[in-house]
Amino acid sequence: MKKDRSNASDTPDDSTGAAVNKSKNVYVDINDLRRLQHQAKGFSFLTKQPVNSALSGKNVSKLRGRGLNFEELRHYRPGDDIRSMDWKVTRRTGKPHIKVYTEERERNVYLVVNQSSSMFFGSTNKMKSVIAAEISALMAWKVTDSGDRIGAIIFNDTKVKVVPAKRGKQHVVNVLTEVVKMNHQLKVGKGRESNANSINEALIKLSHICGHNALIIIVGDGHGWDTKSTQLIKNIRQHNDVIACQIYDPLEQQLPEMSNMVVSDGEKQIQFSSLNRNTQDKYRASIEQQENRFESATRKNRIPLLFLNTLEPIEKQLRKELGKVG
Repeated sequence: MKKDRSNASDTPDDSTGAAVNKSKNVYVDINDLRRLQHQAKGFSFLTKQPVNSALSGKNVSKLRGRGLNFEELRHYRPGDDIRSMDWKVTRRTGKPHIKVYTEERERNVYLVVNQSSSMFFGSTNKMKSVIAAEISALMAWKVTDSGDRIGAIIFNDTKVKVVPAKRGKQHVVNVLTEVVKMNHQLKVGKGRESNANSINEALIKLSHICGHNALIIIVGDGHGWDTKSTQLIKNIRQHNDVIACQIYDPLEQQLPEMSNMVVSDGEKQIQFSSLNRNTQDKYRASIEQQENRFESATRKNRIPLLFLNTLEPIEKQLRKELGKVG
């Protein structure tokens, strides 16, 4: 557990180059998200996964993969696969018939991206909101490279932006541009009052557009998740695949031990001693309650849950979580 209290939003003292790097750790840049196209490899959403993948194992859902669409019923021809025989029609007509299917070549994939105030936090490297944007970029580039359609539900504390699912690299740029716009609206002290219900509004909009057989990728920190969220995702999960990415910062997991600790949201601040064991226990209990609510929802609905931190390069974490596959 790292306890370095340096904040990613602190202004560097000397180097201009350092100032640029710090700025990119606080707010995401569309050109950086474009460049992640070349890093979107080494992971997959396929049903067959290596044993070290978060998508393998008995406790997570088995992703559906591509399906088959029924095209026609016709007479049997020499060389046809007998496994495609329609025995009911054959018996009724007295002539062999087979069912012809075409492979479903594409599916809709929807990113649900949290850019609310709870994501505007980072202790030693990048903000959670920046990590969420980078995850979204890597996922979107991977999806479009597979020929599938990518869409997004992007939300903050006050609004939800819906981007319909379409194919193509230019559409990926359009999706990521909307992520960047909402990311740049974040600021210290903004939106703390209205955060509670934003995730549910996003899930309601998602349920209206996702249909069936889509892949849903939730990217956030689980903040604001409640019983309504669990019911909404349960309904969505019945007809779609869902993957959840939970972003965390090590400093959130445990308060640093300080005799005179000052915490501020940009508008108000409090001063207290974090050496007090009772304070530490209450803080930890509050964090665990939030985390357990989200983890429990994913576990009950057999949703793979990826734990991703703000310290390590996100492309390396995704390859580790999803397995090193082509």
